[in-house]
Amino acid sequence: MLLTKPHPSSVLLSSTPVPNPSTDASRVTPLASSGAVRGRRGLRVSAASVAPAQPASASRPSAPALSRVDVLSEALPFIQRFKGKTVVVKYGGAAMKSPELQPSVIRDLVLLSCVGLRPVLVHGGGPEINAWLGRVGVEPQFRNGLRVTDALTMEVVEMVLVGKVNKQLVSLINLAGATAVGLCGKDARLLTARPSPDAAALGFVGEVTHVDPSILHPIIKSGHIPVIATVAADETGQAYNINADTAAGEIAAALGAEKLLLLTDVSGILADRDDPGSLVKEINIAGVRQMVADGKVGGGMIPKVECCVRALAQGVKTASIIDGRVPHSLLLEILTDEGTGTMITG
Repeated sequence: MLLTKPHPSSVLLSSTPVPNPSTDASRVTPLASSGAVRGRRGLRVSAASVAPAQPASASRPSAPALSRVDVLSEALPFIQRFKGKTVVVKYGGAAMKSPELQPSVIRDLVLLSCVGLRPVLVHGGGPEINAWLGRVGVEPQFRNGLRVTDALTMEVVEMVLVGKVNKQLVSLINLAGATAVGLCGKDARLLTARPSPDAAALGFVGEVTHVDPSILHPIIKSGHIPVIATVAADETGQAYNINADTAAGEIAAALGAEKLLLLTDVSGILADRDDPGSLVKEINIAGVRQMVADGKVGGGMIPKVECCVRALAQGVKTASIIDGRVPHSLLLEILTDEGTGTMITG
C-alpha cells in the first residue's frame, strides 16, 4: 500500500537563537537601584528590596520562545530513538549548490551530532568538477547520467572532490561547532573499486567491490563527523570516480547504519510522475520494485532506488530519498513523523 503526503511547507526549527538566561542583562538589577543602603555594619536591606514578587503573568515567555520549546519537546522521542545510531547522509544537488541551503544543511548535521546521533556525510561535487574542467578546456560529457571520465577528467575529479570540496565541507562543519574529519575512498582502503561494466564508454567510472569501515569506527566513536569524497582505487592503485549515491549506500551497509538519506533535487518517489502532489510517503522493497516494473519509477530515480534497496538488503534499517531543496529537510525527516520525501523499508 502506498501512502501519499503533501509537500511540507514548514521547517522544524527557527534559525533565531534562544536567549541565554545566564547572560540576559535585562534580568540583572544593579545594586545602586535596589534601594539598599550600605552602612558601617554592612548592607542594610530596604523595604523595596523585599517587596512581593511580580505576578507570574508579568514574566510569561514570549510566543516565539514557547513555540521553540514546544518543537524541542516534540522532537524528544525521535532524539531518544536515534541517539547513538549511525545515519549516513549523501549530500549533493541543490542543497550543495545553493548559498542559502548549504549553511542550513551543515547546521542541521551538526545539530544531529549534538543531540547524540552519529552522522556520516558522503558527498559528490558535480558543479565544481564541471567548472574546473571548463578552466582546463575540457567539455563535460555524460552517458545515462554518468560522467564520462578519461584520464584528464579523472585527475580533475580527484583534485576537486578530495582537495577542494571535501575540505570546504570539513571547514564549514568545524565552523558550525562540530569536528569533521575529511577522507576519500582511498584512505585506509575505505573503498575498493573496479571498472564499471560500461568502462569502454565511461572510462574511469568505478563500482564499489569492498568497504573497509575500520577507519571510520574510531572517528565516529570519538564524536567526530566523517566527510567522505567518493574517489576510490582498485587493487593496482588506479583511481576511479564512484557515484556518490552508490558509495553512500555501501558505506551505510558496512557500518550497519540505522538510516540512509539521499538528498536530491526531487520530492521523492511519486505515484504519478506527472503529479508532484502524489508523493509516496512510505513503501517497502516489494512495492518499490513493482513501481519500477510498472514504469512508475524511471530515469535518474532508478539508480537511487536500486542504491536504497541494496543498502536495505545488507542490513540498513530504512533508506529515504528526500528533497534537499526544502530547508531543514534532514531534521524534518529524522526528528518528525512527517518527513520530506519517501522512506523505503525492508
